[in-house]
Amino acid sequence: MGVFANDDPGSSGHEQVVFCQDKQTGLRAIIAIYSTALGPALGGTRFYPYASEAEALADVLDLSRGMAYKNALAGLDLGGGKAVIWGDPDRLKSEALLRAYGRFVESLRGRYYTACDVGTYVADMDVIARETRFVTGRSVEHGGAGDSSVLTAWGVFQGMRAAAEHVWGSPTLAGRTVGVAGLGKVGRHLTGHLIDDGARVVATDVNPRACEWARQTYPQVELVPDASALIAADIDVYAPCALGGALNDDTVPALRAKVVAGAANNQLAHPGIEKLLAERGILYAPDYVVNAGGVIQVADEIDGFNFERAKLRATRIYDTTREILQLADAEGVPPAVAADRLAERRMADVGRLRTILLP
Repeated sequence: MGVFANDDPGSSGHEQVVFCQDKQTGLRAIIAIYSTALGPALGGTRFYPYASEAEALADVLDLSRGMAYKNALAGLDLGGGKAVIWGDPDRLKSEALLRAYGRFVESLRGRYYTACDVGTYVADMDVIARETRFVTGRSVEHGGAGDSSVLTAWGVFQGMRAAAEHVWGSPTLAGRTVGVAGLGKVGRHLTGHLIDDGARVVATDVNPRACEWARQTYPQVELVPDASALIAADIDVYAPCALGGALNDDTVPALRAKVVAGAANNQLAHPGIEKLLAERGILYAPDYVVNAGGVIQVADEIDGFNFERAKLRATRIYDTTREILQLADAEGVPPAVAADRLAERRMADVGRLRTILLP
């Protein structure tokens, strides 16, 4: 294990980037801590077969920065961090590998709390917790919150309601058509909320089993072949709920929706996409604002999990999204810029209090 020290992480503003390796189990992981200004860094562990170490590093740096801003806007006294395990989870994941990873998390002595992400699940957190105290997203039987996708989807729905109110004057998706890209853990719950609210749902997923789930559970959902077909469809709201980079130079010009609000992290492929969305008259509800329900859910475990308390906090994503959209209008900037400013303000204001010496 060693702290990475070259130009890339330094120029990104990260406090600490740690490479972890255990040859016997095949573990190769990177833990990135962007900021602890508000408290210990919290963010999930992604287990993914990256094409290269450079790709894994780029992803963990982006994700950990996003977590700092997400946690700040969620009103949590937590900083931002993230981890990636490089490899195919179907082939590499084992008890020994997860426990080795847990020991690396423990070695950071509470500077970083981990949780679930792509490729990791509640059962994995229970294994990791056998080696470290600094784990959230655990099973209910072990005192945890269980599946964090429950409140992630609820928060996205609240953010979407706020965006709908901003564009159409009413905080409901009733009568609107929502395109859901990705019917995984979050997309499934979100689809249910939308249908309950009276929305028409068009969806797609690369996994045939996810599409079959939709056919069996919600036969009224219209399925399209791929994300390109979804983007080009006659939809009011586009909800990216899979991997990042969904909004890019190719997809934004083809997008027919008036609102983008989804669960995926890092939806903007590169800086400048937020301006392209604004130029096309598409309202973008920043991803790290609306998808914060999951981190709110797992963060609640630190004080002893209470679902109703966590859900109430996640419901407030509606208010936070409204505030950001109003601030964006007032300052004449895209919502993503307004959200960044609000998060940076809180990190600076609350982080400054750490300079007040306590006995």
